[in-house]
Amino acid sequence: MRRINSPSRKCLPLRRFALLASVAGLGVAGVVAGPLSYRVLSLPSWTSSAQAADAAQAPAGFADLVAKVKPAVISVRVKIEQSANTTGMDQSDDNANPFAPGSPMEKFFKQFGFPNLPNGMASGKRLISGEGSGFFISADGYAVTNNHVVDHAKTVQVKTDDGSAYKAKVIGTDPKTDLALIKVESDKTFPYVNFAEHDPRVGDWVVAVGNPFGLGGTVTAGIVSARGRDIGSGPYDDYIQIDAPINKGNSGGPAFNVNGNVIGVNTAIFSPSGGSVGIGFDIPANTAKMVVTQLKEHGHVNRAWLGVQIQPVTTDIADSLGMKKAEGALVDQPQPGSPAAKAGIEAGDVITTINDKPVKGSRELAQTIGMMTPGTTIKLTLLHKGEAKNMQLTLGKMPNDQAANAETNSKSSENGIPHLGLTLAPASDVAGAGGKGVAVVGVDPDGPAAEHGFATGDVILDVGGKTVANAADVRKAMSEARASGKHDVLMRVKTADGTRFVALPIGKT
Repeated sequence: MRRINSPSRKCLPLRRFALLASVAGLGVAGVVAGPLSYRVLSLPSWTSSAQAADAAQAPAGFADLVAKVKPAVISVRVKIEQSANTTGMDQSDDNANPFAPGSPMEKFFKQFGFPNLPNGMASGKRLISGEGSGFFISADGYAVTNNHVVDHAKTVQVKTDDGSAYKAKVIGTDPKTDLALIKVESDKTFPYVNFAEHDPRVGDWVVAVGNPFGLGGTVTAGIVSARGRDIGSGPYDDYIQIDAPINKGNSGGPAFNVNGNVIGVNTAIFSPSGGSVGIGFDIPANTAKMVVTQLKEHGHVNRAWLGVQIQPVTTDIADSLGMKKAEGALVDQPQPGSPAAKAGIEAGDVITTINDKPVKGSRELAQTIGMMTPGTTIKLTLLHKGEAKNMQLTLGKMPNDQAANAETNSKSSENGIPHLGLTLAPASDVAGAGGKGVAVVGVDPDGPAAEHGFATGDVILDVGGKTVANAADVRKAMSEARASGKHDVLMRVKTADGTRFVALPIGKT
């Protein structure tokens, strides 16, 4: 499991206990009402009819549900060379060397051929092992687990509920959702479970089954405590939060509803101490179904591509654009040659609906597009220069991730916007700033611009929808925005990380 070990999400390093993944607990949090067996209690004569009815429906427990699904849950054991990226894993060392490499004691035992010298010491390579969880999704041995459980694995072995062990191979992985598909190398027919067809509701019962701390076959119960969680692990964060105790070793294991269908795949926990505190995170079933289908067909995931850099619409940005609500996804920059650019989407447009469904924010847009396949035709509604605009476009295939580096060197200038705490110069006069826009060559750390994330080396490309080439253009655009009754002005800014929009408060210039 991955662990979140700080209450402040901005400081939340996700620690991947790749192999002993995060999820299962050792205690049962409660009992569940559902399609299980019921028993009628013998009640005292003074009990009211309402109390009698409630008692008559008291649940018998999870035993029937567990008996149904537990045979499909597996333990996943892997071996990885120490040289692989194993940071954050809970692991054991099969070739443990009691002496530091190159130490006098190691040389001594090598020289005299000590019979119990660990095998890995002579070669300098060691194998570490780790365990996670998983579950069969078909009778022919396909199983789901976490990417961080099998990442860099040299060998994969699964152990079923009856104690049988099988070799398995990795069919495909998807680091962006932390999912992996493996296949047991056997002609045997295996019990399997299905993904749920409907999303769970907050408050629904959930049962987690997995392999915490290598114990195997452990069951815990709780409820769905939240949905739509963003834990900062990637662009497709949309986790289900559960309070069924899950710990290291439950990574990749299933969380079931009372019908015995998988609502999510356990992947991370919030834990200041490393153990369960009742806050676990599951990859939703609909995401897992899409990813697993593509992993089985292609060995990787082909995601749809719109081709825009986007950011949330804040209250300040909404005000600067004349929007009544801070909703939608603001386009920072359409990527050259992308479906968005070909369809005429421009920087400053706000995507408000997709296929007639409102877009609440930029994360929701990214998740929606990410769940689609290349070649899908979609309908979009945009706020384009203050007017609603409808369009259709066909999504492309997401290209390989590209890293962009930027270098900026600046020289001082007396031009600037004192009220905002900015010192500016034409970008053409600043080495490395490019030929367009106005370069930021100084930022007052106590000014509004610093509070909104401006830094030396940023380049202001346009203000209020108008291109700017010098500080005078910036002042003019701000004055026009103030004259039109706006409290904030929207600036498009190029930074080392890309292009984004920033809404700055309008004051005296």
